[in-house]
Amino acid sequence: MARDTNLSCLLYGPGKVRFVDRQVPSIEDPHDILIRISYVGVCGSDAHFWTHGGVMRKVSEEEPLVMGHEASGIVHSVGPAVTSVVPGDRVAVEPGFPCRRCKQCKAGRYNICPDMKFAADPPGNHGTLARFFRIPEDFAYKIPDSLSLQEAVLVEPLSVAVHGVRTAMLAPGQSVLVQGSGTIGLLAATTAKAFGARAVFIADINNAKLDFAKTFVGCDTFVPDLTSTPYEEAARFKKEMDLEDGVDVILECTGVESSVQTGLYASAAGGVLVQIGLGKADLTLPILAMCEKETVLKTAWRYAPGDYEVALELLKSGKISVKPLISSTVSFENAPEAWEKTRKGEGIKNIIEGVQDEHDV
Repeated sequence: MARDTNLSCLLYGPGKVRFVDRQVPSIEDPHDILIRISYVGVCGSDAHFWTHGGVMRKVSEEEPLVMGHEASGIVHSVGPAVTSVVPGDRVAVEPGFPCRRCKQCKAGRYNICPDMKFAADPPGNHGTLARFFRIPEDFAYKIPDSLSLQEAVLVEPLSVAVHGVRTAMLAPGQSVLVQGSGTIGLLAATTAKAFGARAVFIADINNAKLDFAKTFVGCDTFVPDLTSTPYEEAARFKKEMDLEDGVDVILECTGVESSVQTGLYASAAGGVLVQIGLGKADLTLPILAMCEKETVLKTAWRYAPGDYEVALELLKSGKISVKPLISSTVSFENAPEAWEKTRKGEGIKNIIEGVQDEHDV
């Protein structure tokens, strides 16, 4: 297979995928780099695209999309002004590129830049599931020798968790309830521990995932009763976990309305709930209960300045290991299998191998 082509995996609609040779991206800005993609992770949004063709904006036959945004790779070539990496460096990819000029960017909140170009965001922002992907040099992070390129894929979801914990301003000695034990929930829980939480609890309706969480995080778990009200479930949670005053921090990673409500009822006076998970557009919140306790509700969007660096330091130091989360690796040509596994809830993190040339095999 020729190395001067850019074989890419494009989605044309629900269940419609094609592998197409596209043009290799060129170095347009002197600070651009070209990355040879090694691995791409699959998250819930990928499975949703595979099933429904998109979320708010859909792909189509006329405007297909290269999938993938969790990625690692090896620097292939660099622009003339690049100083932070050299060809051959192994890197984790931060897949969103802000304008750098707007009010939010200049305030250090580039994650909410209105002109953000995020990988695999239709209609025009193609993703990382290709042989080559171009990014600005400061959005590529060299990984330590102790970290494999497979593990480096999880720097992206770990950075989401880090951003949520930092947004909560979690202090050592606080108690934390994580709602949801998917990849983000598991990483949020272990990040909270790394930040010094004295007690971490995970709630989910999936017993198998909770069993994994007990080993991976070392935490207590709680299974909500969907026939009870959020208020009743919060009361039961506090009683069973011997938390008369509630928890200090709630990291909500499901986006499910009842889960958000339960978390708010379970919060201690002055507690903080950070909404990380995405669900339906409008939620009903127990405002009166929140006002009585002066509950702080915050929202988190992807990752912001410093989050990738913190995530990599947690991995380098050994405070967090993401290797146990990797459930399967499929070949580039079998990418839809990884999306299907994730759609069915099989495994924790399914990843896709990058394009393999003959000499790579």
